[in-house]
Amino acid sequence: MNNLNSQVWILAGGRLLLQFGTGFTLFYAPIFFVNQLGFSPTMVGIALGSASVSGILGRFLGGSWSDSPAWGRKKILLLSAVISAIADIFLASAHSYSFLLWGNLLMGLGIGFYWPPAEALVADLTTPNQRNSAFAISRLADNLGLGLGIVIGGWLISVTNNYRLLFIIDGFSFVVFYIVISFTIQETAQNFPESQGKWQGWDKALQDKSLWIFCVVNIMFTTYISQIQTTLPLYLTNFTLNNQFSIENISSLFSLHIIFAALFQLPMLKILNHLDRIQGLTFSLMMWGISFSLIWITGNMAQFAFYYALFGVLIASIALISYNPPASALIVDLAPVSLRGIYFAINSQCWAIGYLIGPPLGGWVLDRAAPFHDRAAPFHDQGIIYAHNFWLILGFSVFIAMGILQYLKYSLNLSKS
Repeated sequence: MNNLNSQVWILAGGRLLLQFGTGFTLFYAPIFFVNQLGFSPTMVGIALGSASVSGILGRFLGGSWSDSPAWGRKKILLLSAVISAIADIFLASAHSYSFLLWGNLLMGLGIGFYWPPAEALVADLTTPNQRNSAFAISRLADNLGLGLGIVIGGWLISVTNNYRLLFIIDGFSFVVFYIVISFTIQETAQNFPESQGKWQGWDKALQDKSLWIFCVVNIMFTTYISQIQTTLPLYLTNFTLNNQFSIENISSLFSLHIIFAALFQLPMLKILNHLDRIQGLTFSLMMWGISFSLIWITGNMAQFAFYYALFGVLIASIALISYNPPASALIVDLAPVSLRGIYFAINSQCWAIGYLIGPPLGGWVLDRAAPFHDRAAPFHDQGIIYAHNFWLILGFSVFIAMGILQYLKYSLNLSKS
């Protein structure tokens, strides 16, 4: 790990800074726009969802342009920082819905531009044996920054009650990121052995059968992650026996989730370094299956539900930190050097698709039954059982993902022979 290129550490520091700003706004922006500006939750949800739409465009262009010597990784990262900072200006000064919408559209575009070159740079600056370590450090920086941002953002709101200050600080973090990248990161796109036309690279990538197979299971992974972050809090609040979970309890659970992921990212790396990419992803799937099973048990427990939820959320942390490094490293293994930006753009699109599928799916399942504490009917009526068994179905679905991974391993071995 000490032999990693110094630019990898600088990029990790930049990611920590950006995720710190994201943590400032992630949980608190909806509260601000609904409770203080008076927009309806539906309007705010549409505005926040618009970031995913523009993010798809940003990932597409960011992947193409970061592979182009005319643009390259560095210029796209700088462009991302500029667009995101402008987005924070709109959000910090929002008094009308149009400002809120434009702010989210620009933020989604900026973040979409960010991911393909950021991941590709880590791959460019490392050897195959270093990539698990490099991507693990990047994820550690993400988790530390996000956790610090959530904690300090909550403290700032409690002290100042000034939500706009969060967007100002977030915008400042993008300015600092721009300066750091400008003076410390060298362009790597110019070292490509070949270049391709705008669409030729996408044609090659989309003809890669192994990439398509991995995308299927990768969307399953990101759908799992979205369930933990979006569906689980509402499920614990409204669908557990005796209404055992307060907002404070849920806040504590997810703070521990982020802290646990940060603390165990590097120890987990020692395990992943003894596994190949497919084995590492299979291990992650096992952890997801156990986590979802514990959450299913939580919903059926009259006592000690908090402890089952705690173990479920902590094991979800293990599942998350054992997923990211081998998934990113596998993309590098699949991608030709000159197409890394496009391959990482496709990988990033899997996240966008997973987050488009996950929250509506979870919400639809929970909508099949009213919250328990609002119902006069017995707890185990048909609708409530749907909400509980959703987690059990997710747990069993990991076996499908494992089968897809084994088919991918077979396909990769076949192509090498």
